[in-house]
Amino acid sequence: MAGLEVVPFADEHLEDAARLLAARHARHRALEPLLDPRYEDPAEALPRLDHLWRDDGMSGSAALRDGRLVGYLIGAPQPREIWGPNVWVELPGHAVEDAEDARDLYGHAAARWVEEGNTRHYALLPPEPPLVEAWFRVGFGQQQAHGYREVAEPTAVQPPEGCSIREPTGADIDELVAAEIDLALPSHQQASPVFSMRPLPTEEEIRREWADTIEKGEEKVLLGYRDDRPVACWAFVRAKASRHFQGLGLPVNACYLAYAVTLPESRGTGLGVALTETGFSWAAEEGYEAMVTDWRVTNLLASRFWPRRGFRSSVLRLYRSIP
Repeated sequence: MAGLEVVPFADEHLEDAARLLAARHARHRALEPLLDPRYEDPAEALPRLDHLWRDDGMSGSAALRDGRLVGYLIGAPQPREIWGPNVWVELPGHAVEDAEDARDLYGHAAARWVEEGNTRHYALLPPEPPLVEAWFRVGFGQQQAHGYREVAEPTAVQPPEGCSIREPTGADIDELVAAEIDLALPSHQQASPVFSMRPLPTEEEIRREWADTIEKGEEKVLLGYRDDRPVACWAFVRAKASRHFQGLGLPVNACYLAYAVTLPESRGTGLGVALTETGFSWAAEEGYEAMVTDWRVTNLLASRFWPRRGFRSSVLRLYRSIP
């Protein structure tokens, strides 16, 4: 095999990179058919790639054999107050013909990223085993899964005995704050083995978020009650509302299960299943054809619950911290 030449990514590589990206998207769609087929056309993939390339702080690498582009990798920082000293490789930000070349591309690009002080690296990948294994061999592990599933016909849902499901109103805010529903998920994420570093929201932040959510009406929010007490909350929005389900990662006509939590004492009662199925029925009635969600794979409850609800782990978020 001819030697690999790795150089900084530049405008001149965009058209050939779009062809690689379109071919990768076709392979990805063979694994996840809900993805949008139009990006199998390089002419459709190119604007997405070009837009990404213009992001502030974007840099990366191009791999060539005999002068022909065989792979590329580009990434840029996201807000430090959320992600720390970071670089993100988004789903359109890389494609290779040979999975092994991803290691050389990362080695070249990461030298600059670390020199600039960005030591936390995130990458969104299709679940192609050779590609994932190549990234694992440059120090990455899986942090997050993005799940996809079809939306079926609406069905009647019967909550467990003693439970009910309804939407919130402004009159519920005090009770929801007192129940600490909004603290249950981040508290669970802070515990082992997730160890999230995100701070818990304050009561003022929780109260303001509930007021904004109810006033705007952009989310479909379902509250789960047990013995007349709020113990669970599920929330759905258009999939475009999530930064991770844009472009190549966005199914046609999809909604996003953005939030789901059950208080610890009510887990295992079947209420979470009933809330999920109620969400599926709502999505079908609204005309959605697909639903997406995401979860930390170190969240033992979520990483078992969502696949059992039919979500396929079709995009992986990998992570590496240096040191």
